[in-house]
Amino acid sequence: MTGEASALVPGLRVTERDVAAHPDTAEDLGIRSTPTIIVRRDDGTEVFRSPGVPSRDQLLLAVAKAL
Repeated sequence: MTGEASALVPGLRVTERDVAAHPDTAEDLGIRSTPTIIVRRDDGTEVFRSPGVPSRDQLLLAVAKAL
C-alpha cells in the first residue's frame, strides 16, 4: 500500500516502523495493532489513523487533508 501511495502522490514521504523490533516506538505512537496507517501534516498534526489497511480512496482522501 505504501508503494502505491508513493507512486500516486509524488513527493509523499512514507515511513515504515518495525513495531515488533521497537515496541517502545509503537507505544509512543499509540499503535495497538498492525498494520496501522497514520497520516500527518508537515507540522506533525495527525489527520488520519487506520488500524488495519485502509482503502485506496480513504488513503488518498487522508493525504489530501494533509496537504
